[in-house]
Amino acid sequence: MLKKLRLPNTFVLLFSLLALIALATWLVPGGKYDTHVVNGKTLIDPSTFHYVTSNPQGAVALMMAPVKGFVEAALIIGFVLIVGGAFAVLQKTEAIDAMIKSVARAHTHSSLVRAGIIPLFVTLFSLGGATFGMAEEAIPFVMIFIPLALALGYDSVVGVSIPFIGSQVGFAAAFLNPFNVGIAQGIAGVPLFSGIGFRLVAWLLATVVTIAFLSWYAARIKKNPMLSPTFGIDEEKRKNLKIDEFTSFTGMTTTHKAVLCMFLFTLITMVVGVVKYNWYIEEIAALFLVMAILVGVVGKLSADSFVEAFMQGAKDLVTTALVIALARGTMILARDANIIDTMLNFLMPFVQSSHPIFAAHKMFVIQSVINFFIHSGSGQAALTMPIMAPLADLVGVTRQTAILAFQFGEFTTPMIPTSGITVGVLALARIPWATWAKWMIPLQLLYFVLALALLALSCVIDW
Repeated sequence: MLKKLRLPNTFVLLFSLLALIALATWLVPGGKYDTHVVNGKTLIDPSTFHYVTSNPQGAVALMMAPVKGFVEAALIIGFVLIVGGAFAVLQKTEAIDAMIKSVARAHTHSSLVRAGIIPLFVTLFSLGGATFGMAEEAIPFVMIFIPLALALGYDSVVGVSIPFIGSQVGFAAAFLNPFNVGIAQGIAGVPLFSGIGFRLVAWLLATVVTIAFLSWYAARIKKNPMLSPTFGIDEEKRKNLKIDEFTSFTGMTTTHKAVLCMFLFTLITMVVGVVKYNWYIEEIAALFLVMAILVGVVGKLSADSFVEAFMQGAKDLVTTALVIALARGTMILARDANIIDTMLNFLMPFVQSSHPIFAAHKMFVIQSVINFFIHSGSGQAALTMPIMAPLADLVGVTRQTAILAFQFGEFTTPMIPTSGITVGVLALARIPWATWAKWMIPLQLLYFVLALALLALSCVIDW
């Protein structure tokens, strides 16, 4: 009997990808677009592509890429380590455990809670992605929703999906996100946040598809846990949760409630800071550090217990930090070799088509390919919209539709192994990328079909 094929773990997969990109730098010629600054934004001039001397990346560059990735991803890595430490302190107070037990008990006794928990939270995270560009901010919630999902009879996949896919689908189908919609419309010369009605419909449909798929999957797993691709991993996690103690749970103490109020206040402050004051990773990490200190005081932890918990939480996420560094290294190799612009220029002629609908579909596919290398919504907008906007005029596609195709390229983010957020979240959840990618395929196909349908509709109504 042939042994079942074992796919490589995330580290092997990412390093193999690094090696393939290093090889590509010897085969793909270097190229550049000239840039100019408009209103503080660096934009590409689409008519200025020219070949430049390539800079092939050899064995030394390949070995240095993870180190450079660690340096360039230092902010998000520091964020992950600090948030990990902060959540370990939060968990040390046992307030999260008490909350999970309370929700699990309500879930057992209330059909309304059972029916509404996934739709409610997915909608909230999707709104975060659609309005203030929630992305990295979803990482801390994974540490809450995995144990919650396990306590409710689901699996780690559901626990990861609620905050992670929820926020990512909102980001991809955003209607007010300043980091992708706002910047792309500014570059394309379209009134800021115009076309919000159609985008609201797109966001609603994408969110409903996500909720329906996750609810269907969660129901299957609750009925037969062995169907879960993470069943073995989750069995170990359930032992640590001590689910058998849930029946004797009498309720949260005053200290637990105070700690959770402190946590809720932190989340509200984070949202206000991001939306109103343009906070980014540094400010959010500092906020969670302050939260950890205050939670330690309110939770009556000794100084030694606080430090021990914080250090252990950060230590547990070192693997996640290394995965993020490797993912960033893939982009660094392509950038240092001067081949990103060449690949973009190579893809552009494929947009031209006999019908605007097909042209819009090709734009979406191209943006999805580019998203494999560039995961910043604002960075991808600055790179592609100066080319896609005038190109849209030539092929009979409205600029609003070109922007929508750019947005929908983000639908692939939850699946691609070059995304620091994706591999970081999976490392945090201890889910192998290959396992996650296999599970994501049906949902990814649903997103693909939905994107094609919405882009076709936007062309039909000449939006």
